[in-house]
Amino acid sequence: MTASVSAGTSTGDAEFTADEMMTVAAARSLGDGTACFVGIGLPSTAANLARRTHAPDLVLIYESGTLGAKPDQLPLSIGDGILADTADSVVSVPEIFNYWLQPGRVETGFLGGAQVDKYGNINTTVIGGGYEDPKVRLPGAGGAPEIAASCQQVLIVMRQNTRSFVETLDFVTSVGYGSGGDDRERLGLRGAGPVTVITDMGVLEPDPDTRELTLTRLGPGVDVEQARAATGWDLRVADELGSQHPPTETELSVLRELKATIENGEST
Repeated sequence: MTASVSAGTSTGDAEFTADEMMTVAAARSLGDGTACFVGIGLPSTAANLARRTHAPDLVLIYESGTLGAKPDQLPLSIGDGILADTADSVVSVPEIFNYWLQPGRVETGFLGGAQVDKYGNINTTVIGGGYEDPKVRLPGAGGAPEIAASCQQVLIVMRQNTRSFVETLDFVTSVGYGSGGDDRERLGLRGAGPVTVITDMGVLEPDPDTRELTLTRLGPGVDVEQARAATGWDLRVADELGSQHPPTETELSVLRELKATIENGEST
């Protein structure tokens, strides 16, 4: 896929990258007034974009204990002081998990990862070589396993390629639908699991019976064969395949302003 695609009539003559389309699509998936447990990285960018565009009352919750954070620039980490400075309330980490997350009080969990499999299970722990002697040791679980288990629903945003979309995870950090079917229910996990996986190729959603991720929407300029070539398993495709609307000028402008705060070193 090329680095940028024509924006079409929605954005005049502007061009946008596949990453920008992915971030905008992820932002659009968040409803106004929703309580959202946000992971750092792509999920945080998308959530902050949503709050600045169509969802001004989106409630951002970060693992560090900040409820209702309203940062005016992208945080560098869950410990970024701007989250506490702009939050409605700051509570302890145990309270975030024991009172808000585990009882199912948070509507949406927004996660990324290093690897995802066909059943929405995520790896953020190790790549290659096994847990004791991996080729790459990643940041680890953090709160992701609890978010994946207990939020009412989970959204995943990841770049789609064969290194990340794999048949078998090197390590299961956060459970999506386990081995498929009713595995999640049998494991006793509270939330509904990953309802949407948003990528730079399009959107995948779980089959209602098998829970296998299925391509349901393509990004602008992307075809089915490109999406399949970027997937480490035999990707299923919906019978009625939809397409994503290109970003609007407003969405692109706000997104680029947000990203510029990181590039210019404005976050503290």
